[in-house]
Formats: sequence, structure tokens, C-alpha cells
Amino acid sequence: MDATGRFVKYRVERQVLDEQRLEELTQRKPYSDTHPSLTERLKDSLRCSVPKLKRTVLSSLPVLYWLPKYSVWDYGMPDLIAGISVGIMHLPQGMAYALLASLPPVFGLYTSFYPALIYFFFGTSRHISIGTFTVLSIMVGSVTERLVSDGDFLKMNGTNITAEVDVIARDSYRVQVVAATTVLGGLIQVLLGLVKFGFVGTYLSEPLVRAYTTAAAGHAVVAQLKNIFGVSPTRFSGPLSLVYTLKDVCSLLPHTHIPTLVVSAVSMVFLIAAKELNSFLSPKLPVPIPVELITIVAGTLISNYAQLNSNYTVSVVGEIPSGLSPPRVPDVSLFGEVIGDAFALAIVGYAICISLGKTFALKHGYKVDSNQELVALGLSNAVGGFFQCFSVCSSMSRSLIQETTGAKTQMAGVVSSLIVLVTILKLGPLFQELPKAVLGAVVFVNLKGMFKQYSDIVTLWRTSKIDLVLWLVTWVSTVLLNLDLGLAASITFAVLTVIFRTQMPTYSVLGNIPGTELYVDIEMHKQVKEIPGITIFRSSATVYFANAELYVEALKEKSGLDISKMIIYKRRQEAKQKRREKRAERRAKRQAKRELSVLSRFSVEEEAGSWRDTCIDENVTNTEDHCWTQKENGTVFVIPTTPRTPNEHCRWEYLKGGDPDSTSLGWMSEPQDGDTITIGSSSEDTLSHDLERVSLGSLGKWTWDIHSIILDLSTANFIDTVAIKTLKNIFKDFSEIDVNIYVAGCQASVVEQLDLGDFFSQSVTKTQLFASVHDAVLYCLEHHGVTSSPRYEPSVTRSKTRQHASH
Repeated sequence: MDATGRFVKYRVERQVLDEQRLEELTQRKPYSDTHPSLTERLKDSLRCSVPKLKRTVLSSLPVLYWLPKYSVWDYGMPDLIAGISVGIMHLPQGMAYALLASLPPVFGLYTSFYPALIYFFFGTSRHISIGTFTVLSIMVGSVTERLVSDGDFLKMNGTNITAEVDVIARDSYRVQVVAATTVLGGLIQVLLGLVKFGFVGTYLSEPLVRAYTTAAAGHAVVAQLKNIFGVSPTRFSGPLSLVYTLKDVCSLLPHTHIPTLVVSAVSMVFLIAAKELNSFLSPKLPVPIPVELITIVAGTLISNYAQLNSNYTVSVVGEIPSGLSPPRVPDVSLFGEVIGDAFALAIVGYAICISLGKTFALKHGYKVDSNQELVALGLSNAVGGFFQCFSVCSSMSRSLIQETTGAKTQMAGVVSSLIVLVTILKLGPLFQELPKAVLGAVVFVNLKGMFKQYSDIVTLWRTSKIDLVLWLVTWVSTVLLNLDLGLAASITFAVLTVIFRTQMPTYSVLGNIPGTELYVDIEMHKQVKEIPGITIFRSSATVYFANAELYVEALKEKSGLDISKMIIYKRRQEAKQKRREKRAERRAKRQAKRELSVLSRFSVEEEAGSWRDTCIDENVTNTEDHCWTQKENGTVFVIPTTPRTPNEHCRWEYLKGGDPDSTSLGWMSEPQDGDTITIGSSSEDTLSHDLERVSLGSLGKWTWDIHSIILDLSTANFIDTVAIKTLKNIFKDFSEIDVNIYVAGCQASVVEQLDLGDFFSQSVTKTQLFASVHDAVLYCLEHHGVTSSPRYEPSVTRSKTRQHASH
């Protein structure tokens, strides 16, 4: 195709590669060589050798790989500084997020200590900080609030008729519930990691995770309103619990505890101002200022000296036991009640960890094993659950501090754990007078980054409407249905969006870029020429059971050939032709009998001769006149037609009841009593010739100039049995209207699936599969040229073809 649009004949300068020639040239290996059987793979996995054992041990315990190579001179000081910085952040966040989990603050310190040590041995990321995290703390808190309510632990206050909550018994049972949930979630993570199910985190797309964490931040804010305003709202659980809690808090605002509100406001103002100053001075500071720790220490000192608890009834943390608690076996009977929550915690925690880990690994040039990360996080949770820890994952803020302060390995995690250990052993009781309002303020201010994620709405509106809908659905479902049901609804909707995109892909007809072997969408590019007689059809998605029917419909629309109607019409005409042939034979037999009876009274040949002479004479004078005689029965007319040339004999036409000038063989749609039957010296040949004119082209219903259709399957990465049957039907249906089908661009795996699905046969061979679209085009041009099939009228262009099809 030149620049003017004229067709230029291709010169085949290389061999046209169909699938059969490609296999011969490349000597493709048999399927059994590239796909070992299940038995062979099982034997290979059980086969043991020293190198394999070494690889297995090093992959299961990554610390054995990097610790012997650890350089104290190069990595010691950066890891020490980063560990101290992160350890200082662990203290306020651990105690604050324990309140989100509806647990005493000391369990937040336990959660900041044990899991980080376990991850040191099994983790593969060098920069993430394992410990408490806002979203998981809220999810754990929803479990404890649902299963352990205050109403279950009421006790009588001495001789008064009023009841009080037995806080010690309530918190003890909550710890059991949380430990069982954490251990079960950890076991789920370990199991998924062992079966190489690390890719499960990919089902949580970035818009879904960001919307989920944004909605979870809303739950955290509502959960801390009681500590900020000093009120005691009713606890709700289940769907719409956030709405009910917020409504109850608003109704209690007139009863706000003013001293608590003042402490909260002062703490938040100080935190916000200090964080802004910290970010302004961060380029000039070697390590960031520990703003949260300074706030907690200052709040504890002020509360202790001002006696805020006794003088102003400001709620404080209370007793913090010193020392480590012994491990306890979780209550297995609780597993059935928390298995859904445990699975949600396992998936969300892993998704956050792997996303952060891969981000830092890409930045610093090392690899993170997704399956090993799942195992490491699972062991951190499972072991931590025995020490009364709640579910953990990596924290965005702490991980960023660990990375920016120069951490090189997970040795920084060990240093931060030692800081927490010293606090648990010696400094814990010093924080007994810490107001809970200060911890609530810490949570509020740390959620600022999550609230900034609302700007995603504007960004996604400009970039992807489907991702925007996913973001909104995730946010709404998480806010209204709570964290567990919200996550399930979000993942379900995300999977539905994928199915929707594959069910409704973009279908296009391709044209050639002049002077190249490239083929692109003709509707999207102006300087692209469509090759005459060839339609190149491509789908942007894999053809499979969910979109196979839509693929066929799009092919009909884009090619301009309504194949179903055309085939039905053709078969109907063929059936009519067969009925007419049988009717003609019966009439011919009856007429022959009738002629034999007439011969006894006069000679048909003499009468025919006189008619012939009369017709020849009248043909000379007036060729438009016809001679005909009515037989004695009054219903059958014998019409000798006028010859087209002087040497041509007259033909006999029989009509049964009707005007002989009102019927014509070629345009009958239904068998009528006035059907015309032509007989003569070669009646069968004449009849077949006339009936042959009743075809799709001669009837004028459709005309087209397409002789080949090329299906570009380069976008397909698999093909199922439904799609294979669909392709078979496409080959069969289009062959009935003399349009050849070819397939191009199949990947080797797709060809193997076609072979296993019995796609190839005598009518469909591998010679109809080509390595590229250009190979298929060259083949079509070489074997078909640029003219249409000789059976049909090729004078109609593509636009006219579509107009005929639409009419």
C-alpha cells in the first residue's frame, strides 16, 4: 500500500512462516519435555542433594546468608542510629495503637518487641519495621469489641445498685481472644507461604489498599473520639457500627469532659507544630526529632505533677507491669469464632508488608521473596501470639524512618527491639500517669498521611474511572460494613472489575503501516491502510469462556458479515431448491403422461413446429411478444420462450395456474403455485443452471469483497475449551461463504493448548497458523491476490458491504 492508497504488490523477501514450518525450523521440544508430569515433579521435589539442601536452608533462614557477611565497620553505625530512632517511635505508637485494639498499653509494647525479633531471622527485607500498625490495630479492636463487650463483665459496686465493668476480667479475656486471633492468622500466613501462595497479595491492588487504609483511618478516628472528648459512648459491632458510634458520640458532646479535651487539644497542637518543624529541618538533621516520645514524656510529667487523674479525673493509662510475661497457649476453642477475622488480618498485613518491602528493595537494588515474606510474617504473628501480642505488619512511618536514617540490614530491627525491651523491664511503670488523651492525640496526628489519600479521587478521575469506582466502593463498603466484611466486598468487586474488563475488551480491525511489517488499529491511526480483501481482527483480551460469544459478535460486526443470517438464508435457499427440483420432477412426469394421452389425438411435434415457426417470425417483427397455448385442463400452460439468438432453440416452460408473465425463477422466495419449471432436450442441466443462480450474491441480499480474515491472537496467554470450540465454529461458518480464516501471533503455550484441545484436523491444519500477522498477510496475498472470490460480485467496497449487511 503506497501513500496514495493504491495497492502495491508485496515482494516476499523471506519465507512465510506458518506454524508447521516454524516447528520444523525451530525443532520445538515435545510437550512432555517442557511440562513434566505431576509424578516427575513430586519426585524432583523429594530428591535431596547437598546443594539443594543448602539452598533450602538459606532460603528458609535468610539470616544465615547475610549475617556471616555482616561488616560492623560498614553497617554497624548506620544500623545503630536507625535502630535507636525506630525504637523511640515504637514506644508511643505501641501504647497508642494498643488502645485502638482495645487492650492495655503494655500489650502494645509486647507487640513491638517479640515479632521484630522473629522477623530478624526469617525476613528478607532490610528496611521495613515490623510492629504495631494503625489498620491492623483497628481490625483487632473490632474483633475484641464484638466478642468481648462491657456488658458481659458487669459487677455490683458494693451496696449500690449501680453496676461497674470488671476491667481486669474484661481485659484478661480480650487478651485471650486477641492471642487466638493472632496465632490463627499467623498459621494461615505460614501455610500460604509454604504452598507458594505469595502472589495472593497481588489481588489487593494499590487503589484498593489505599481506599481501605483511608476508611480504616476513619474507624480509628471514631474509636479515639471517646479518649479525645472524655465520653463513654455505647459500643457497637457489625455493619453500620461506625455510623451508630459516631451518632452516639455526637449525642454525648454536651457532656464533654473539658480537662480531657484541653489535654487532647494541647497535645495535638504541639504534635502538629513539632512535626512540621521536623519536616522543615529534616535536611539539616542527622536523625529526626522523636516528636511522639517527647509528647508522651511531657504529658506524663505534667500529669504526674499536676495530679490530673485525681484532681480533674482525666483518664490515664494505669498500672503497667514491669518484666516480660511467660508464654501461654492460646484458647483453641476460639478459633472457630475468629477464623474470618484472622484470614482478613493475614491478607491485609501481608499486602502492606510486601508492598513496602518491594518498594524499598527496588530502590536499593535487592530482592524480596514474596513467599518467604509470608512465612516470616506468619511466624512473627504465630510466635508473638503465644506472648500475648496482637497482629503486626510493617509500619509506613517507622519503615520510612528506618530507611532514611541509613539502615543497611535488619540489625536495626534488633536494636529497636532492645530499646523496647529496656522500656518494658525498667521504664514501664513511669508511664502509669500518662493521659489516654495524649495517646489519642498521637493516633490522630499520625493518621494525617492516610487522610491525604483522599486526593486519590481527583487523580483517579483523570487517569482511570474503573480504579476510581473501585476506590469508592472499597471506601464505602469498609466504612459501612466494618473492616472484615468491607475487605471481602472490596476484593469481590475488584475481581468483578477484572472479569468486566476481559468480558468487554477493545475489538479492532488492523491495517498496515506503509513500508513496515506493523499492523495497528485503523480507527485510531490516520496513516494506516487496510489491505484489500483481508480483514485483520484483534481483541485486546484473552478469548475464554466469559467473552467467547462476544468475540464472535464483534468479529461479525467488524468484518461486516452477518454470518449467522447469511448461513441461515443460504441453507433456506438450498432447501427451497431441493423442493423445487422434486416438484419439477413430479410435474415433468405428470406432463409426460399427459403428452402421451394427447398423442392419440394430435401430434405434439407438429404443433410445436408450427409454434416454433410462429415464434421465429414474431421474433423478427416484435421480440417482446410471446406465444402460448392453454391446454384443455385450463390450469397448465405450455410456454415456448423466445430464443435469445437465431440458432437457439425455444425452451418449454410450464406454469400451473397464474399469469405466465408474473413469475420468474430467480426471484422466488417461497414455493408458489406459479413456479416456473423449464424443460427441454436437457431439462436437468437447464434446471440446475437456473437454480444455481439462486445464491447469496445473485439474490442481491449481500455482496462483499473479503476473501480472508486473520485472527490476531497475540494478546492471548491461554485458551480454554470454550474458546477452542468457538474458533472451530468460526472456521466452519466462514468457510460456508467462501471466506478463509487464518490465525496469527499465537504464543507457544496457546498452540500447545490448541493441540491438546483437538483443534487441528483435516480441515483446520497448522498451515493456517502463522508466526505473525505479516506472515499471514503475505500468504493471503500470494494465494488469493487482491481480487475477491470468483463466485461473488467483488465490486462492492468495505463500506458498502457493511451497508448491505445492516440493511
